[in-house]
Amino acid sequence: MTSANNINNLAEKIEKMLDNTDAVLGPDSDVAISSRVRIARNISEYPFPVKLNAEGGKKVVEAVNNAVKSGGYDFIDFSSLSPLETGALTEKRVISLDFMKNPGEKELIADVENGLYVMVNEEDHLRIQCIKPGFSIDAAYEQANKFDNLADENLVYAFDENFGYLTQCPTNLGTGMRVSVMLHLPALTLNRQLQNIAADLSKLGLTIRGFYGEGTEVGGDLYQVSNNITLGISEEQTLEKLKSVAGKIIELERTARSELYKNSKDYITDRIKRAYGTIKNAYMISSAEFLSLYSTIRLGITYGIIKDIDYKPLDTLLVSVMPANLMLHFGQEDNINRDILRAKYIQGII
Repeated sequence: MTSANNINNLAEKIEKMLDNTDAVLGPDSDVAISSRVRIARNISEYPFPVKLNAEGGKKVVEAVNNAVKSGGYDFIDFSSLSPLETGALTEKRVISLDFMKNPGEKELIADVENGLYVMVNEEDHLRIQCIKPGFSIDAAYEQANKFDNLADENLVYAFDENFGYLTQCPTNLGTGMRVSVMLHLPALTLNRQLQNIAADLSKLGLTIRGFYGEGTEVGGDLYQVSNNITLGISEEQTLEKLKSVAGKIIELERTARSELYKNSKDYITDRIKRAYGTIKNAYMISSAEFLSLYSTIRLGITYGIIKDIDYKPLDTLLVSVMPANLMLHFGQEDNINRDILRAKYIQGII
C-alpha cells in the first residue's frame, strides 16, 4: 500500500520535472539553445527490452535501482504518470516517444537540478541522458558519465572487445553515446547555406536534424547537430569533434546574421516588428505559428530591435506552449480552444 507521504513526494518530483517557469541560459546562448549527451547501456544477464517479459522488466528496474541508490537520484514509477504528464515530459525531451508508448515495465530516474534523466527499459535497459543549457557539451557529459560510472560499478554491462557496448540497435554499438547541440540558425536558413553544411557534416560522421531529433521536421529554425558514428571512435573523440564542429557552425551563424542585417536591414526590421506585433496581440496562435514567431523574435533580440524581453522568457515558452504542457498548465484534458489559450499564455509572459 502506498503511503500518503510517498504520494506527496512523487507529486513534488513530477511537479519539479514539469516546471517550465524559468529557462536557464548557458554559454553562447545567442545561438546555442541546449546540449545533450545520451548513453545507451544494457545489463549482460538480461535480454534486450524488446525480448523482456514483465517479470524480466521488473528485475531490470530493481537491479538498476540497487546499483545507483547511493547517488541521491529521484526514482519515478512511470505508471503513476498521466498521459498528459508523459506527453509534457516528451515535449521537454526528458523522455522519448518510444519510452512514452512502451507498455512494458519502466522507470524514470532523475536529477532535475543537474539536468539528468535516465529511462530504464526504453530501447535499451538504460538510456542515460543529460541536457544542459547553451553550448555545454562537457558539462552534460560529466553528469551522464557520473551516472554511467556508478551503474558500471554495480552492474555487469553487455560488452564485446570488438564491438564495444552492445545495444539493441546496431547503429549505437561501440560507445553507445550520442552527443547533440540544439542550435538556432535563422540566418543560415535564410541564406540557404544549411544544405552545404549538412553535406559537409555527413562526411565527418555527423548529422543535422529537426527540433525533436531523427525523423522530425524543423521548427523555429532549430536544428540538432549530432554524431552518427559510435563504433571505432572513443567518447573523448566524439566530444571533441562535436565541440569543434558545433563551434564553427555557431560562428558561421553569427557571421551570416551580421551580413543579413547589413544587406537587408529594412526587410529584417519590418519582419521582426511584425512578428512581435503578432505575438503580442494575436487572439489565436498555433504551435507551428509560435515556432515561426519565436525564431524571428529571437533574432530580433540578437539585433537589439526588440528590447522589451530577452532570451530567457522566450526560451521558456519554447516548451511551455507545446500542446501537453499548455493543457497541463490550464488543467484541461482536451484540445478545445488550445490556440486561444496559447496566445493568452504567451501574452502573460511577454
